[in-house]
Amino acid sequence: MKKFSIIKQGLPAAFVVLSAAIFTWGQGASTTKQNIRPTNSSRSDQTTTATSPTPATVNDVKYTYEFTQPKFYVKHILFEHDANGHGTLTFERLNEDVPVVESVQISPAAMTRITSAWTALNFLDSQTNYQSSQDFSHLGTMKIGMQQGERKRVAEFNWTHNDNAAALAAEYRRISDQAMLVFDISVARENQPLNAPKLMEVLESLIKRNGLSDPTQLLPLLTDMSTDEHIPLIARNHALRIIKLIQK
Repeated sequence: MKKFSIIKQGLPAAFVVLSAAIFTWGQGASTTKQNIRPTNSSRSDQTTTATSPTPATVNDVKYTYEFTQPKFYVKHILFEHDANGHGTLTFERLNEDVPVVESVQISPAAMTRITSAWTALNFLDSQTNYQSSQDFSHLGTMKIGMQQGERKRVAEFNWTHNDNAAALAAEYRRISDQAMLVFDISVARENQPLNAPKLMEVLESLIKRNGLSDPTQLLPLLTDMSTDEHIPLIARNHALRIIKLIQK
């Protein structure tokens, strides 16, 4: 119970720290990667929405996580995935008009945690309101949703005392932060190599704070970076140290 309480209270703060760290170099980053938001995302403003059930298999299920805070550097995140962990992340940053869309594959370990939390919530058959009496909307609003066949439900909250809802939101935040960091590293290697050292600092900080979904997924990227002469030597050496940190 204590562990989940820490997750619930630390989630918005962790995001603020990440946004602040990236903001120092993110203003000047330029990228040719311009994507269009998927058109099939759920944008319901209702706390919960349910429709009549129809038979559906486990593989038909679709999950969504959404975070919104217009004043944050990363002002909007939408993550959608299927039962096999194949997903799409769409995110928007302050003062940028075009959202970025990235494909994401959730690791088996993370998918196990996600599935466990959804199962514990019994989400489609429940009408539980996860919003606590405390209002922390200034830290952002989260929506979690599930659709299976014609059955669909979306729940919205900015602060919750429900352990499973909090764990689910935290897991999706870690997935999103990891995917956004990988995107930023890719941009730096292609167009902004001098940003690589700062990104390595952000990466190490997130790993030490358990702020990433599955750092082992980054090992091939870090190994490649350690020999990439296009980025500064300090970043290449830092990549090697992070590899050791992940593997220990």
